[in-house]
Amino acid sequence: MGAAALAAASRAHAQAPQAASAINIATIGEPGPLDPTLVTSDLISIITQHIFETLYTFDGSWQIRPLLAEGMPAVSEAAKVYSFKLRAGVHFHDGSPMGAKDVVASLQRWLEISPRGKQVAPYVDALAEVGPLEVKLTLKRPYAPLLALLAMNNGAAAIMPAAQAAAREMLKTYIGTGPYRFAEHKPDQYIRLARFDAYASPAGKADGYAGERRALIGELRFVPVPNPTTRVDGVLAGQYQFADSLPAEMLARLHGQTQVAPITVKPFGFPLMIFNNKTGPMANPLLRQAAQAALSCSDMLAAAFGDPSFFDAIGSIYTKATPYFDAPPKGDYNAADAKRAAALLKQAGYAKQPIRIMTSQQYDFLYKMSLVAQQNLMDAGFNVDLQVLDWATLLQKRGDAKAWEAFFTYHTFVPEPSLITIFNPAYPGWWDNAEKGAAMDAFNGEADPVRRVAAWKKLQGLFFSQAPAIKVGEFYNLAARSAKLTGYTVTPWPFFWNVRI
Repeated sequence: MGAAALAAASRAHAQAPQAASAINIATIGEPGPLDPTLVTSDLISIITQHIFETLYTFDGSWQIRPLLAEGMPAVSEAAKVYSFKLRAGVHFHDGSPMGAKDVVASLQRWLEISPRGKQVAPYVDALAEVGPLEVKLTLKRPYAPLLALLAMNNGAAAIMPAAQAAAREMLKTYIGTGPYRFAEHKPDQYIRLARFDAYASPAGKADGYAGERRALIGELRFVPVPNPTTRVDGVLAGQYQFADSLPAEMLARLHGQTQVAPITVKPFGFPLMIFNNKTGPMANPLLRQAAQAALSCSDMLAAAFGDPSFFDAIGSIYTKATPYFDAPPKGDYNAADAKRAAALLKQAGYAKQPIRIMTSQQYDFLYKMSLVAQQNLMDAGFNVDLQVLDWATLLQKRGDAKAWEAFFTYHTFVPEPSLITIFNPAYPGWWDNAEKGAAMDAFNGEADPVRRVAAWKKLQGLFFSQAPAIKVGEFYNLAARSAKLTGYTVTPWPFFWNVRI
């Protein structure tokens, strides 16, 4: 299988038009359509962040910095009116200049169809052009996470030409302002991005995702390689210059190899088992609490990563190094209590309905976790139907509330809690009720940092008592790059501007 995948990648390499310089980037699989607004997938955003840009982004310290905006916005004293000035001289990949008309149309699309934009939409009163390079957004009431949501690169408020932004369905063309333009997509073979020679970089020293962006490589080729061993073989052989999402046990193969450099991203993210809160058996909170009681998160993490240096069994959504850390009540995390779970099932009147759990071998660690979870749940009395899908199919099916009861995914570290998708009622899982909604509104409307922490702890308390999902723990991502690939910045969503061969 590994040899076949490498041969297929070689054919893709040969078929693609040659640039002055190019790199092959091995990803976990086929991403599907590259709509950065409609989908919150990290796999898609890793690619699309090179094509599309947002008004703001995050620097290396997770502070918000301007990207397409000219500086930070002017904000009214009541924190309800935001005035965004735009950078002059920015052009789209089709040659047209970016202006306020495009930004308004793009933000309207985001507010209507993005899971993240839908979080903001109820707070928005008006969105309008003020001049050729200025946009005004008026809120009904203060909304503290606004800039963080505008800076996020998945489910993104991506700026595109107004004509393209008019689409409310999945994009079929991809025209942005980024340092690379879309060139070609051959499903299951590669996605080619070519350097955009008319790119207008933001000013300032490169820092995280902020500052200067230079396209020093002529062409980026994102190659879907579902088998992790093949990704490692390929980067060791020089077939790929970067390989993402490698199993922790592969680190031993990378050590001592002069031609590659292993990369550990820490902090990186946390795996999640997300329940269907909208319909089906898991809409019953007692069944979700039973699942929470049954799971051994320590065993799931050990099965997934093996090496303890790659994971930590922490139930708080934020770790001890952050102000948002708050340990869950005893028994609400990592309980591994089959008897308690069985009692909750009996109390709920569970009648052995199948619990369809979606997982994917393309994320090896998620698949291994799902096997442990399957056994934990069966030991407690659940009837489990584990469905192993390719990642693109899982992403498609999770939008259908009638197609599943749970699925495995992960969430990358984000500095703003409102960016965590499971807290968004529009995100698959659909955690939405009056108590949670009131707590979320109180948190989002609070600007004072100390009071925000208190409001977050109340919200996280509901996460444990209502069990809309299970946070399995913390994990750290292993990747590898060619030693010849220089200038690379270690980040959760790898990017390839400012790097060279």
